[in-house]
Amino acid sequence: MEMTQIAKKLDERLRVWEPEKASVVENLIREIISLADQDYADILRSRSVEQEVLEIIDET
Repeated sequence: MEMTQIAKKLDERLRVWEPEKASVVENLIREIISLADQDYADILRSRSVEQEVLEIIDET
């Protein structure tokens, strides 16, 4: 299975970010995956979390 573009971008960024920033993003992604696994992602989609992830990604 090939990684998606977003997964590739995330993998690249996690390798270059400061450990604290990488840890924050990893925790947010884990939370999103957990919600999706429970089929809550569509119900509990949090714009603030989404925006925070996008801002962290764009900082680099």
